[in-house]
Amino acid sequence: MNASPQLRIPATYMRGGTSKGVFFRLQDLPKAAQQPGPARDALLMRIIGSPDPYGKHTDGMGGATSSTSKCVIISEASVPDHDVDYLYGQVAIDTAFVDWSGNCGNLSAAVGPFAIAHGMVDSARVPRDGLCTVRIWQANIGKTILAHVPVRGGEVQETGDFELDGVTFPAAEIVLEFIDPAEEGEDEGGASMFPTGNLTDPLEVPGIGVLEATLINAGIPTVFINAADIGYTGTELQNAINSDAKALAMFESIRATGAVRMGLIQNMADAVSRQHTPKVAFVAPSADYTSSSGKHIAAADIDLQVRALSMGKLHHAMMGTCAVAIATAAAIPGTVVNRAAGGDVHPSVRFGHPSGTLRVGAEVVQDNGRWTVRRAIMSRSARVLIEGMLRVPQDPAYSAPDETP
Repeated sequence: MNASPQLRIPATYMRGGTSKGVFFRLQDLPKAAQQPGPARDALLMRIIGSPDPYGKHTDGMGGATSSTSKCVIISEASVPDHDVDYLYGQVAIDTAFVDWSGNCGNLSAAVGPFAIAHGMVDSARVPRDGLCTVRIWQANIGKTILAHVPVRGGEVQETGDFELDGVTFPAAEIVLEFIDPAEEGEDEGGASMFPTGNLTDPLEVPGIGVLEATLINAGIPTVFINAADIGYTGTELQNAINSDAKALAMFESIRATGAVRMGLIQNMADAVSRQHTPKVAFVAPSADYTSSSGKHIAAADIDLQVRALSMGKLHHAMMGTCAVAIATAAAIPGTVVNRAAGGDVHPSVRFGHPSGTLRVGAEVVQDNGRWTVRRAIMSRSARVLIEGMLRVPQDPAYSAPDETP
């Protein structure tokens, strides 16, 4: 019987956008978990409470959804002209797996406040009252994020009147700029943002047929398809998708097929080890609908409908990184997203999602036929839910015998 006292690890539980996660400073983790690898993964899974065959996360900090089964590690910046490194781990719920392949756009909103509160930003750059721009290096994907964080009385302002659909209470607005959010590298078409070199591709999905798709690497690799092509209107809420095992299997097949076509995996069987990316989303023209909170959304108030899946389930709102992909694709004529939005030039769009609406903008340019995105901008909010000493049972997988709780 293991009667050892639990490890005590300084941690902060934060909401960022429509997600929640456990935040750590790198130096506060057990030594074995301060480096990437099995020890770190084992620790974070135990903290979240995974794998959980009951799918409840009763014995951990996770919330048993893709939006709430997340961990963040913050450390000193590894690249010049940045304040901190931000590393994000998406923890699977019922399997022993941590996906490090992408970013969480929602939790990106909480990184700046965490960094300021923990003295990781030069105090000379933190105003007593005003905005503090925190320069974040997103270490998973090697990209820069600028977080414009409100400060009052020398401390992060968390309360305010900014409302975000999918979050019950208002808070202070944090503006995020995702700089050059497209994937690096060349591809067969010479345009790394579109891995195939095309704005749309025929995607032959086993058991479904050929679907028109836009495959884009901006914010996060995403497969966009038309809602009507798979029998949906684009106004669906979570229960319509997540209670339908056949629908979920169809979306996973689309996701896996898209992942192969984008060059993210070698074959569809590899998709099980890359659950966080790519995302799959379906789009439709604007229409009246009622959100999950009972709020009426008028077609005239949005440019298009978008529904996206994360970790195999329809997201209750919208992933921040997927919102970057939506804004980028909407700004480029010819994509399925742009056509759903009416086909006009869209430097910003307001789209409908299950919890309401979201506005996001993207600055795109075309040079010699190649599209690039310089930045994407959106507003989010964040706040600390609890901070202190997280406790987790000791385990040889991640804790050394000489480490004292």
